[in-house]
Amino acid sequence: MPRMTAARAAVEILKREGVTNAFGVPGAAINPFYAALKGAGGIDHTLARHVEGASHMAEGYTRTRPGNIGVCIGTSGPAGTDMITGLYSAIGDSIPILCITGQAPTAVIQKEDFQAVDIAAIAKPVAKAATTVMEAAQVPGVFQQAFHLMRSGRPGPVLIDLPIDVQLTEIDFDPETYEPLPAFKPAATRAQVEKALALLNESQRPLIVAGGGIINADASELLVEFAELTGIPVVPTLMGWGILADDHELNAGMVGLQTSHRYGNANFLESDFVLGIGNRWANRHTGKLDVYTEGRKFVHVDIEPTQIGKIFAPDYGIASDAKAALELFVEVAKELKAAGRLPDRGDWAATTQVRKAQLQRRTHFDDIPMKPQRVYEEMNKAFGPETRYVTTIGLSQIAGAQMLHVYKPRHWINCGQAGPLGWTIPAALGVATADPETPVVALSGDYDFQFMLEELAVGAQHKIPYVHVLVNNAYLGLIRQAQRNLDINFQVNLEFENINAPELGVYGVDHVKVVEGLGCKALRVTDPSELGAAFEEAKKLAAEYRVPVVVEAILERITNISMSGSDIASVNEWEDIATEPGHAPTAIKPLKV
Repeated sequence: MPRMTAARAAVEILKREGVTNAFGVPGAAINPFYAALKGAGGIDHTLARHVEGASHMAEGYTRTRPGNIGVCIGTSGPAGTDMITGLYSAIGDSIPILCITGQAPTAVIQKEDFQAVDIAAIAKPVAKAATTVMEAAQVPGVFQQAFHLMRSGRPGPVLIDLPIDVQLTEIDFDPETYEPLPAFKPAATRAQVEKALALLNESQRPLIVAGGGIINADASELLVEFAELTGIPVVPTLMGWGILADDHELNAGMVGLQTSHRYGNANFLESDFVLGIGNRWANRHTGKLDVYTEGRKFVHVDIEPTQIGKIFAPDYGIASDAKAALELFVEVAKELKAAGRLPDRGDWAATTQVRKAQLQRRTHFDDIPMKPQRVYEEMNKAFGPETRYVTTIGLSQIAGAQMLHVYKPRHWINCGQAGPLGWTIPAALGVATADPETPVVALSGDYDFQFMLEELAVGAQHKIPYVHVLVNNAYLGLIRQAQRNLDINFQVNLEFENINAPELGVYGVDHVKVVEGLGCKALRVTDPSELGAAFEEAKKLAAEYRVPVVVEAILERITNISMSGSDIASVNEWEDIATEPGHAPTAIKPLKV
């Protein structure tokens, strides 16, 4: 039996579980693991500037391709606590990442040793499992179980904490005979699907709500096939955006209080039946439940049995992996269609597209300082349907979701539930690492951008090019708008006069100099007519220098973005809609395959 350190056994397991990339920050308590990483070879490592950044890089990496599992590595104590936000973000969006931390020697863990903390206890509420391994011989089993847990049921993150003496202890382990454990995924039965379709066929105006679980299950093509078979319009959730192209004739628009389309809410309010697949009825999607549920029946399909009925009781629930369920939905729908037992939904689908044509928000403004809507209009023109967008939270994300166009699954990569500021830069680096051949465009407000901008140096060091659109109004824009309800404007204003850059006026931070100081490229745009040229120049610079390129758009200080604080029937539309004479909407670009 081959003999090796437990750390080396762990690395060999990572390789056999399909891991090819890791992100992290070395330190004393995890150095034996790094030694094994170097000795084994086969796993590329990206050195982050902050361990929270490394955890978000791992998230972005996982979210980009089916089957990916991002790995984040850090030393003991504060490295583990830095990872907590990444774990929270991952578990909220059902994203599997593996966080590996070093730990003080087993003999002194409970003796207030330097950087010794019970990270497993801290991490348990935001992970599927969190374990401090006290016996070296358990390391292979703990890692094997970690991958099994991350892939089984509702996907999610795991943390493994390795005391330094455990890492260094030699154990018997044969990597050549190692096999991953099969993942468990619940599967719908034919009887369940037939019942769901019977309920659906009784309705007149049905919709499918397509959630991120469909993308996690790599089942987007099946969803589109089912929708086209039945003629039922589809509402993608924020996490499911891209399951079917924005210009698809059955795309009825997104629904919600913030990241929604005006026509999406209008279509939903006209529906009488909703089939939710792989979604969790997030509160920003539903708003007040009495408005959301009134007058319509619901069938809910979710991989996690306890998710069914968690927010509200559906008329029927199915615990199933989205792919397993959709395979049966397609099979049964084909049989019903062949037998002439599928209702014609053509008129209903057509009305959703009429609303889509009539209820576009206005994007074309020539104002200086520029309005953010114009930025998204120009982004739609400059960045094609193959673009992967990456963003987290704020008015920039909300307006982007309302106005950008997405055409493919995994091309809107968004931290949905946790929404931590600073997520965008490291996540974009993880996305670009996972798929260096596809254009990556990140979107941030100035505050999100400033939270973890040191990670841009990672892109410069490791030659990870992408384009970052920075919309700058020197405000915490979303919080400022929310504070209107309290009649305050308090501690949300980022303006100051920079003594080193008086030309910026009250916009303060000279992002161009900061970005350049971190080894990247940056452009500043103040005139909306120059945005298109700036985006083209950014693409050229990224390709030439192989570094992140930031395009900063200087916005007007205050723009209120359409949203509601309560329900989907009362969204406050701040700007006139695109159908007003002279205000043409931005066309949805046809998808070219």
